[in-house]
Amino acid sequence: MFLKELESFIEIFTRLPGIGEKSARRIAFHLLKSNKEEAQRLASSILSLVEKIQFCEICGGFSLEPICDICKDENRNKEIVCIVEDPSDIFIIESTNEFNGIYHVLMGALSPLDGIGEDDLRIKELEQRLKTGTIKECFIATNPTLEGDATADFIVRKFSHYPVTFSRLTHGVPTGSTLEFTDKHTLSMSIKNRRILKNE
Repeated sequence: MFLKELESFIEIFTRLPGIGEKSARRIAFHLLKSNKEEAQRLASSILSLVEKIQFCEICGGFSLEPICDICKDENRNKEIVCIVEDPSDIFIIESTNEFNGIYHVLMGALSPLDGIGEDDLRIKELEQRLKTGTIKECFIATNPTLEGDATADFIVRKFSHYPVTFSRLTHGVPTGSTLEFTDKHTLSMSIKNRRILKNE
């Protein structure tokens, strides 16, 4: 049996991370069995999400305003910047309550095989922030993957002439994993015991 609207919904939802065809089909059947109000609330919530949330002009994280709450917070330590791959990583780091600095989102990691190079990331924006002289430590919290490690090494080499200390999550976080799937305790210890990186 082919229902165009059903198949279209499934095709769109399978584009979302972590949702396969079976999951998309279950979601569709759930909505079809629910009342219209629930479906309308879901549609309204999705529209509100993409219309109201933007990227912070300073760090690149999610925000309801041009400058996010973390960047505006005078109680944060502006001398330490935590460098992450994705805006969602900020929420994960914040959930540990171990970091009180500021953030910089790269919007990805270096991956030559996927055609992602220096110009595809927010590297220039990072350099502009380093030029201010305010930042004393770059805490690199890219994922402990080949791409994340390569990106960390690249940042250390490129900006080694700046008077800043470079540190990295300790590998209590499993190699090949991502911050998203790391438990809070392990991540908390990795932040607390972050190691110093040197340009060798």
